[in-house]
Amino acid sequence: MGEVSLETTAYAKIILHAAKYPHCAVNGVLLADATKIRDGAKNQDLDIVDTIPLFHHSHYLSPMAEIALTQIEALAQTDNRIIAGYYAACENFRDNTVEKCPGQKIAEKIAEHFPSAVFIVVDNKRMMQHLDTPAIKLHKYSEGKWKPKDANKVMFQTPYVLQTVSLLLQNNVQKDLVDFDNYLDDLSQDWTNLGIEKLIASINASNSIECKEDDQEQEEEDDEEKPFR
Repeated sequence: MGEVSLETTAYAKIILHAAKYPHCAVNGVLLADATKIRDGAKNQDLDIVDTIPLFHHSHYLSPMAEIALTQIEALAQTDNRIIAGYYAACENFRDNTVEKCPGQKIAEKIAEHFPSAVFIVVDNKRMMQHLDTPAIKLHKYSEGKWKPKDANKVMFQTPYVLQTVSLLLQNNVQKDLVDFDNYLDDLSQDWTNLGIEKLIASINASNSIECKEDDQEQEEEDDEEKPFR
């Protein structure tokens, strides 16, 4: 199976969606960097750069879901992205398997169009304000089935992802997340969640500065420890 990595924004939106509606099943789609996709190739590596929250009420392949997917696909094409998978969190705390997740038909539809699709299941048991491990389980579509990947090999594109998402949860940012159910109730709401993306970018920039300062301090300490000749 190809490797799958997630950007901070992609992971954050999944977790924030599940956190906003802890007593509901939620679902959404995954967007990958289309410039890295090889046409027709199977089991290829994917860089999941964003996620779009869909529903916390209407989880089925309904006319609303069709409308949502059409709008998401149009947006993705303008940004050189492709719908490359699906995510879901189960309503029942103990249900953390693909088979128990809502919206199987949506996931299958995505896999029909993109054979290397990914299915991410939120691991409810690992959901907490201070995340110390990724609260997701990855599955790749292969031979007509969703096959689990090694849970210990969830890869992120940048450092401090868990710390960043923990900070968002501690500041109750999940209340600001908009899914398509929210959007259909109020068309003025932003289902792309650009505000949250900007907040994450700001946190990432701050983390990068701290990381560089730490590296510089370490280099200075190493220089001090070098013996003089």
